[in-house]
Amino acid sequence: MADPRGFLKIRRQEAFGRPAGAGLGDFREVMLAGSLRHLQEQALRCMDCGTPFCHWGCPIGNYISEWNDLIARGHAKKAFLLLEATNNLPEITGRVCPAACEYACVLGINDEPVTIRENELAIAESAFKNGFVKPRPPPRRTGKRVAIIGSGPAGLSCAAELNKAGNSVIVFEKDSKPGGILRYGIPDFKLEKWVIDRRIEIYQAEGIEFATGVNAGTDYPAPKLCKEFDAVVLATGCGVPRDLKIEGRDLPGIHFAMDYLVQANKRAAGDKIPAAELIDARDKAIVIIGGGDTGADCAGTAQRQGACRVTQIEILPKPPECRSEDYPWPSYPIVLKESASGKEGIERQWAIMTKKFLGDERGVRGLCCAKVELKTNRLRPCPDIKEVPKSAFEIKADLVILAAGFTHPQHSGLLKALGIELDKRGNVKTGANYMTSAKGIFSAGDMRIGQSLVVRAISEGRRAAWHVDKYLIGDTQLSYL
Repeated sequence: MADPRGFLKIRRQEAFGRPAGAGLGDFREVMLAGSLRHLQEQALRCMDCGTPFCHWGCPIGNYISEWNDLIARGHAKKAFLLLEATNNLPEITGRVCPAACEYACVLGINDEPVTIRENELAIAESAFKNGFVKPRPPPRRTGKRVAIIGSGPAGLSCAAELNKAGNSVIVFEKDSKPGGILRYGIPDFKLEKWVIDRRIEIYQAEGIEFATGVNAGTDYPAPKLCKEFDAVVLATGCGVPRDLKIEGRDLPGIHFAMDYLVQANKRAAGDKIPAAELIDARDKAIVIIGGGDTGADCAGTAQRQGACRVTQIEILPKPPECRSEDYPWPSYPIVLKESASGKEGIERQWAIMTKKFLGDERGVRGLCCAKVELKTNRLRPCPDIKEVPKSAFEIKADLVILAAGFTHPQHSGLLKALGIELDKRGNVKTGANYMTSAKGIFSAGDMRIGQSLVVRAISEGRRAAWHVDKYLIGDTQLSYL
């Protein structure tokens, strides 16, 4: 360690972000990367534990203790190279990752954990600024061609690894630009899109091709994919939203979260949306059903569009502010998380059930809700949700966004055309080698494991690449993590 007593002398100091509410007039990023000096000071808090549980808590197995020590000693380039060894998109996870590593930090047992995610972002941005991030095309090509379907975090990381091994990779994306959920599902105030463009340019310089505006399975038929490529990796995500099938669901003005976010991101990029299709929060009372990160993204977006009121409701009770006995260290706990949008004046309500939507042919005008409580049942693994008697009430709403999560990938189109077997949850079924029921067809990311995190999707993409390369060549030099 650069300073064995650093964790005793230095307090946790989070990176420099924009003041709460300052970003409501635009979609620019709220969180900013800290300076190199700030990073080095915070890295001194890392204890270089004999058993680094942060490494265990990270789905991609980042060498956190090691690169913290390197940056604390002033070895910025070495720190980045070690970070890059396990993470293909550190400048993105440094912005959007929920940092399970920090909840597993040993220092967090009786103190505040190390600012691992912010350290990661600062290392990555410092590397770009100082020219450490450069295209590195493979020295030779294997002669094998691989098609990656989907350009989200799983598809991009899989493509980067397979290209590194010398395979010729083409990434198919149905939208006009690559990035998948990173570009179209995450608002600019969390992840500005120049960050994605910068990384895509590097991948292109390394030899990865991107075929955008191509819907694989329709524009590019499944038989043609199987014939022209030695392997195909399916990584289109978990795109079927969870619906709320109650009275009034068909009223105008009720939309799925991803429909809203995708359109908002396109508008922020300058795309023109036809007036008849526009989902706009300006001067409206917005209710968002779902208390997770997607709901928070919708809330922040609505605030920036000029909503007069934003209410976010969640059917589960309010989580505790501190780790409970049900989630002992180093597990990832269910605790109250304060997002950027949560500091911008939205109203959050917990333990609320939506019973029906109110309105007429002109549109939704409100929700009929009730308070609920959880009842434990020893015969069931999950508690029952019971309505509190005589607790019904109404919430005014001119626009309702459903942000209750996702169920499984789209089954029509490519999956159906390829005859891919699904698991009991409706996700793509694979073996331990990530291969589907069709030989030479692999799958990775949310499409395979269900709705999850960006960092887990990166891990999925890297592991799938390891198995694909081994399938193609008979061996592989790629890292499995």
